[in-house]
Amino acid sequence: MTDFFGIPLPALFGQLVLGLVNGCFYAVLSLGLAVIFGMLNIINFAHGALYMVGAMLAWMILEYLGLGYWWALILAPLAVGLAGIIIERLLLRRLYRLDHLYGLLLTFGLALMIEGLFRDLYGVAGQPYSIPDELSGAFNLGFMFLPKYRAWVIVASLAVCLLTWYMIEKTRLGAYLRAATENPKLTQAFGINVPLMVMLTYGFGVGLAGFAGVLAAPTSQVGALMGSNLIITVFAVVVIGGMGSILGSVLTGLGLGLIEGLTKLIYPEASATVVFMVMAIVLMVRPAGLFGREK
Repeated sequence: MTDFFGIPLPALFGQLVLGLVNGCFYAVLSLGLAVIFGMLNIINFAHGALYMVGAMLAWMILEYLGLGYWWALILAPLAVGLAGIIIERLLLRRLYRLDHLYGLLLTFGLALMIEGLFRDLYGVAGQPYSIPDELSGAFNLGFMFLPKYRAWVIVASLAVCLLTWYMIEKTRLGAYLRAATENPKLTQAFGINVPLMVMLTYGFGVGLAGFAGVLAAPTSQVGALMGSNLIITVFAVVVIGGMGSILGSVLTGLGLGLIEGLTKLIYPEASATVVFMVMAIVLMVRPAGLFGREK
């Protein structure tokens, strides 16, 4: 058997792998959004811009410091997370008792400012970032060739998603975070520094965006517009999975990446809208999302 309903198997498996890689980016980015919304009730529209900053920092670390991909994979997410801590400390902390709209407008304005800054400094054409030598080439699976870097993106993304889910759902720190979200005054009465936990949570959430940006750098041109081209789709993923649902964001991101990949193969004209079609159908059936809780 060399084809599936008229589709050659190498093309089918190749497109599925590409869809899974895109799904991994969706999963990590939507995971960061879900952590921030679930823990802090902030709709972080600056997430796409901070994803772009992670990729740009990877390029700048190589261009100006001469440090390669593996250093960037550590330093760029830390730098983005530190920027997130500063944003939370100076700006977002003033909005927690206000309507969600204020946080959305503030982070949308921050996204425009960050994107405008990098567009002014580096233009919109994008910068190339090469795949590290250790991850160049491909694995011969017999039925297809799997690029090593795509395999690395899948493994690294799933590992980060799994560790984040475990930390939030299964550890004492995660229990403190959930308690601080549901009843911050009572949690603080037990001696837990709630403002510090909130600040670190936001920093961690945007650090995930920076991590995704570094992973994405060798797969596309690194430029100021790469975040704005992706963030709307990622928000759709979060809505489908359920706002604030950690597991829902991860599973939905992976699933929609595969659906998008198959759509590009079967009916390419619908690939740009299939995610939003799925979102419309899900919201008609379950307004809170697949894994969200009805209020």
